[in-house]
Amino acid sequence: MSHPHPELKAAPPLPEGGLRVIALGGLGEIGRNMTVFEHAGKLLIVDCGVLFPEETQPGVDVILPDFTSIRDRLDDVVAVVLTHGHEDHIGGVPYLLRERSDIPVVGSKLTLAFLEAKLKEHGIRPRTVRVREGDRRGFGPFDCEFVAVNHSIPDSLAVAIRTPAGMVLHTGDFKMDQFPLDDRITDLRAFARLGEEGVDLFLTDSTNAEVPGFTTSERELNPAIEQVMRTAPRRVIVSSFASHVHRIQQVLDAAHQHGRKVAFVGRSMVRNMGIARDLGYLKVPSGLVVSTKELEKLPDHKITLVCTGSQGEPMAALSRMANRDHMIRIGKGDTVLLASSLIPGNENAIYRVINGLTRWGAHVVHKGNAKVHVSGHASAGELVYCYNIVKPRNVMPVHGEWRHLRANADLAIRTGVDPDRVVIAEDGVVVDLVDGRTSITGKVPAGNVYVDGMEVGGATEASLKDRLTLAAEGVLTVVAIVDADTGALAEAPDFLARGFVHDDATFEPVIPLIEKTLATAAEEGVGDARQLEQLLARAVANWAFRTYRRKPLIIPVIIDA
Repeated sequence: MSHPHPELKAAPPLPEGGLRVIALGGLGEIGRNMTVFEHAGKLLIVDCGVLFPEETQPGVDVILPDFTSIRDRLDDVVAVVLTHGHEDHIGGVPYLLRERSDIPVVGSKLTLAFLEAKLKEHGIRPRTVRVREGDRRGFGPFDCEFVAVNHSIPDSLAVAIRTPAGMVLHTGDFKMDQFPLDDRITDLRAFARLGEEGVDLFLTDSTNAEVPGFTTSERELNPAIEQVMRTAPRRVIVSSFASHVHRIQQVLDAAHQHGRKVAFVGRSMVRNMGIARDLGYLKVPSGLVVSTKELEKLPDHKITLVCTGSQGEPMAALSRMANRDHMIRIGKGDTVLLASSLIPGNENAIYRVINGLTRWGAHVVHKGNAKVHVSGHASAGELVYCYNIVKPRNVMPVHGEWRHLRANADLAIRTGVDPDRVVIAEDGVVVDLVDGRTSITGKVPAGNVYVDGMEVGGATEASLKDRLTLAAEGVLTVVAIVDADTGALAEAPDFLARGFVHDDATFEPVIPLIEKTLATAAEEGVGDARQLEQLLARAVANWAFRTYRRKPLIIPVIIDA
């Protein structure tokens, strides 16, 4: 099993007739999936998503893949193929198209509809190529065949990429629900046919590789959802991802069955469900969905609200309801149904919301106390089936944190794939398929690119570190007026502190230190204002740590008298 090595250098040029695979996101993390394939001087991109920030990244809206390694080769990109319409696969497309707007974007009907609605907000009209399962299309030297797969959003596709260097099969995100709501199952017959032809490299979804057995069918949630609709004494508020059409379909059916009306709350939910309904993916019984205005006339036990915010996102409807900052006032007797998973790392935020809602008297039904969620990803049993059907020559687990990738690699080896042909790569690691064998040959830059308001890439690791310091330790500004001739203080310095606990006498002991620092600087002939400011900041920082065990952000300001 080949592992990435931190000492990897830039990769040599791709040998003629070889295929290069570089994941710029999605390996070692759940999100911002993006894989670049290179052959015969041309590039094919599969997915371009975003990652949502963690608590250690304050102020960041989303995190993009790093386009540095392809930026001077954008003209070589023949297409961007999207496997499905989730944010972690399409959210980065607007930022890629800002750099070259006419890259053909390839995807299924629903995926492109979700993407086009998103691009409209960015003022971009894309060149789209609509495909469906069974289609084969050529993009430059890449011959792409699309295969139906089942996932937690309709119209998901796997893609088989044929090149003279060999065939790659990329599953996208998938599971093998045998009874999906839309009867569109993962096409294992196509997987088997491709396996017969010979899959040289198999990229497989690792998200649930650690989970034994098989992922439960979506239909098995019906009883729990139905029970909530039947027994809830007052309103039912359902929270789900704004793209989970199948889950919302079950909610609509159960509400309809028990004589409840439904209103969608939240911009993304209203927009996506409108698209899904218009395209026929969401079947809405007539008269079921009403506006929030019309709801006010109905008795509580006839009301169901469907909103986003199942991950505890600070702005989403549910956390605002928990904080009493939403037009919907949660009260005694309301039932809140969290019909979604916990994304790893979001647990605390979600429990905070559950506690907030419970405090106002709501009954909260979630995956911890009822069967109201199933995953969208294949568990170990399904992955092993795929390896045995496809019989790939080389395997590269994708879409997962380190533990998921390793578990998936182990499954491949247990089905008989040669351990030397299983590659665990990280973002930016270059994997070359040459003469039917994969090897790691180098790496390209693949850092985090932060979107902060309107600014892309402006926030850096250093500025985020400053923000964390500001949050945890406070800030201390020191204004020193210095006599230009002698280098000594012209008057006592001013201290402005925020978030750093102090009173008027706090800073008196630091004044002699400042005087001493300035005197030493004058003796050594340091007259440059920037250097003086650095010396001053260091002296004050050392004092703050020695005296208070705190590390505030120090902002030194030196003014010539």
